[in-house]
Amino acid sequence: MQIFWMLLTGAAAGVLSGMFGIGGGIIIVPVLVLIMGFSQHTANATSLIALLLPVGLLGVLEYYRVGKITTEHIWFGIVIAVGLFGGALLGAKIATSLTNEVLRKIFAVFIGIVAVRMWLQ
Repeated sequence: MQIFWMLLTGAAAGVLSGMFGIGGGIIIVPVLVLIMGFSQHTANATSLIALLLPVGLLGVLEYYRVGKITTEHIWFGIVIAVGLFGGALLGAKIATSLTNEVLRKIFAVFIGIVAVRMWLQ
């Protein structure tokens, strides 16, 4: 079941990345904290793993060095990255079919929902 959630998270992050140019901090981290029950540190590091090359390598190494993540979390990040790969293409296709105004409003609503959920957690 965890693999399913990791792939779904990666795909969702990919779609949103393709649509809005976002991913790790706005979808992966909240899913890992709110749905998977990860600590904030572990969620941040696992998101970095998904975005590892070249963006997160040094950050991942530091989280691993101080014991905030394990090799299991590294695996989760890699699985999320698989979903990101295909999801980004789908998100870009969706975004390019929408007007600028509609895309901007969808993005604003999404950011607001995530902010409220993270605040109330």
